[in-house]
Amino acid sequence: MALKRMDNVGIVVDDLEATIAFFCELGLDLEGRATIEEEWAGRVTGLGDQRVEIAMMCTPDGHGRLELSRFLAPPAIADHRNAPVNALGYLRVMFTVDDIDETLERLRKRGAQLVGEVVQYKNAYRLCYIRGPEGILIGLAQELG
Repeated sequence: MALKRMDNVGIVVDDLEATIAFFCELGLDLEGRATIEEEWAGRVTGLGDQRVEIAMMCTPDGHGRLELSRFLAPPAIADHRNAPVNALGYLRVMFTVDDIDETLERLRKRGAQLVGEVVQYKNAYRLCYIRGPEGILIGLAQELG
């Protein structure tokens, strides 16, 4: 049996509306929204009785997805939004963009902050990390040549 694809990356947030707006500004499309509170969901997550608002965001090519979740019950219990890049666990999502400077300019209007600086790797990429809504760590890459 072979792996078919990576379906999505999940990010738990507090402000779902602002996070959706930020990722729309980056260029993702809002594919759909729902409130999940059926019994099966709590069995999958191990949280039991849960109520979660979700928004599925999709990359323009239709292959990459982010599932943004806001837990209404039970409430979120851990917070690693300010963890440094070398913290253990899943930490960031990287996106390839056409123009890193233009993208930064647009995202700064939505509160994005540059973590370090924009750097060039050989003649292949310009790269940077930013903090998006709620401190979410996002990598941006611009292919060169």
